[in-house]
Amino acid sequence: MNESPKPPVAHKVLVTGGAGYIGSTICSALEDSGHSPVVLDSLVNGHEAFARAHPLYKGDIAAPGVISQIFEEHPDIEFTIHCAALAVVPDSVGRPYEYYRNNVTGSAELFRMLAEHGCRNVVFSSSAALYDNVPGFMVTEDSPTRPQSPYARSKLMTEMMLEDMAASYGLKAISLRYFNPIGADPKLRSGQVQREATQIVNILVEVASGDRPIFQVTGTDWPTRDGTGIRDYIHVWDLAQAHVKAVERIDDVFPDGPGFKIINLGSGNGVTVREIVSAFERVHGSPLPQEDAPPRPGDVAGAYANADRAAELLGWHTRLSLEDGIRDALAWGEKSSYS
Repeated sequence: MNESPKPPVAHKVLVTGGAGYIGSTICSALEDSGHSPVVLDSLVNGHEAFARAHPLYKGDIAAPGVISQIFEEHPDIEFTIHCAALAVVPDSVGRPYEYYRNNVTGSAELFRMLAEHGCRNVVFSSSAALYDNVPGFMVTEDSPTRPQSPYARSKLMTEMMLEDMAASYGLKAISLRYFNPIGADPKLRSGQVQREATQIVNILVEVASGDRPIFQVTGTDWPTRDGTGIRDYIHVWDLAQAHVKAVERIDDVFPDGPGFKIINLGSGNGVTVREIVSAFERVHGSPLPQEDAPPRPGDVAGAYANADRAAELLGWHTRLSLEDGIRDALAWGEKSSYS
């Protein structure tokens, strides 16, 4: 008689930026899978209410005192998922110093301290924004990079630094290159919160609710099928599940010991701006006012993922659709009382 598969071992996981949009969703996914998240967040962009179900430490990722306190009080932390970052492309163009100081220098200090405290399993939140334009727009992990903003450059720099530190400090490090997260936790425990949204679906939610007068299609002369930028939209819950898989399968990813691996996280479907606006209108049930506008600083034509490596190494596939993400974003917009 065949034995049934053993359930995954429960782990305690430090999640930096765990009170933010993506980090809090990852914490919920970890908890739902039997793991125990511990949150470190400066609360500059995060929301304390999102972390109320977990131990929360308020502080900077580069602050030795906070890191030491966390590991003194939770010596059984085995993994770190590093989400904390400044992450708005146009903002980074105007504030490059802050992005390099927070995202690169802060991460260097964090990785060093993790190694000192014996936490040698690291999952890093990277970005598909660092890819160069390629014919057909589909990118693999080996596609060329050419980041066009300080934000994207900070992610590539941190990847390079993490690879070096993994080799030197004996880390098992996975860099997950996110494409374009949308939606909210399907149970509506957390979602996107910004006074002025920068993510396309949330901008559309603001237009639909009357909080923004019109949707601007920023860039209409890209070399795509309709001239607008192309992106790979991935439901944030699918994204969170990939982090759970990374924690549970890290020894399978690195069977021979420490190392560094890049993995794309996307749906594998390229969707243009005009196409996602049309999809939003179908789900919402009414047309939205819109106008064409120039590209924003740091914008690129875009890309979509070849996610074969995620399937092979993590056993991960997206399960939720573009329409699911739009529905959950609308539901979160109706529920949310944060500002």
